[in-house]
Amino acid sequence: MKIKFIFLLCVSFLLIASCSNDDEKGEYETYLVARPLTMSRADFSNSVDIIAPRPMDESGKVYTYGEYIFINDKYKGVHVIDNSNPNQPVKVAFIQIPGNVDISVKNNYLFADSLMDLVVLDISDLDNINIVNRLENVLQSYVPAPFEVDLVDYSSFNYNADEVMIGWEVVSENLTAEQYQSRFGRLDIMFDGAVNAANAEAGQGGSMARFKIVEDYLYAVDSHNINIFNIADLDSPQAMEDVYAGFDIETIFNQDNYLFLGSMRGMYIYDITAPDKPTLVSEFEHGTACDPVVVDGGYAYVTLRGGNMCGAAESGLFIVDITDVENPELAISYPMDGPYGLGIKEEKLFICDGESGLKVYDKTDINNLIQLNHFEDIVTFDVIPMENHLIMVGDGTLYQYEYLNNGIKLLSQIGLK
Repeated sequence: MKIKFIFLLCVSFLLIASCSNDDEKGEYETYLVARPLTMSRADFSNSVDIIAPRPMDESGKVYTYGEYIFINDKYKGVHVIDNSNPNQPVKVAFIQIPGNVDISVKNNYLFADSLMDLVVLDISDLDNINIVNRLENVLQSYVPAPFEVDLVDYSSFNYNADEVMIGWEVVSENLTAEQYQSRFGRLDIMFDGAVNAANAEAGQGGSMARFKIVEDYLYAVDSHNINIFNIADLDSPQAMEDVYAGFDIETIFNQDNYLFLGSMRGMYIYDITAPDKPTLVSEFEHGTACDPVVVDGGYAYVTLRGGNMCGAAESGLFIVDITDVENPELAISYPMDGPYGLGIKEEKLFICDGESGLKVYDKTDINNLIQLNHFEDIVTFDVIPMENHLIMVGDGTLYQYEYLNNGIKLLSQIGLK
């Protein structure tokens, strides 16, 4: 009995001590913290490599060229898929390119961003891909922190010419209010939970693309500029003078002699009659939102995604009349849930509405869009309408659809993770 009493007394004492320590230390909160991943500049300059197919970490943009599909693995590189039989696509290689987000291809030359560098690869033989050039410090170097993180911790990263930030490591940390204050202060970096082919010899990207080849020029947009490269000599591109284009530029699309830039503030239209000197023609402003754009005839189709870092605007589809390219006007808008990329094939409009799936509309009458299909229970990101079938990527999966008279049906899908 005495032993039992002493045991209970000890337990009580430990509980009191524990509570006392918690009171002294304060209550813990759990935060998702992003920390920079780095690489030496020397290693980074020699980091491009062609390896066997590997699982995808985070699916990014999709691009097609000939019988091949290229899918970006955000900030890691490009997955290469043989699509000679759309019913049975085959993963054939992974091009390792740290810091990569976008690519474009012309005449078997692949142009890819690697943070601040532009890399050129000869892909005429996919069993023997060769690196033919690397232009250093010609692009903006920026790897945004993941939307889902609560805090960004730069304490381990020293800005210098010998070190390059190539991505992020996300970890979970338990912090008291005092620890939080000492490390991040009151003004911490916090997040709120956070086609049309121009040339026969060039490939085709989706509406989320930041790279666009038009004849002998490659246009690459960053958050503020149009970076221009003369690629008449494909293995030796020449960097031209950048053109300042505004704020928060996200995507680029081409029709005729115009570039249509999607930004978080609106759509900007540039004339490229003089291809090395794009000139602003007009702009269409909207509330702050993430904004890809595609163009078909006299209308521009713009998806706006609100929430997270995309601003407070409601999500939707804006159809803009560009008959008078100098005075674009909103024709009509439709509500959406959280759209990303979109594409057009004749009278069909395809919208990747994020977690709400793929939506297909008949756009014969823009004032009365008719929904033809809605593929739910899939996460969608970007889409490319090909001549004979549709390609869509989302959440680590490649989907292909067959066109029907009144809609589409699934042709094949392949997991990439």
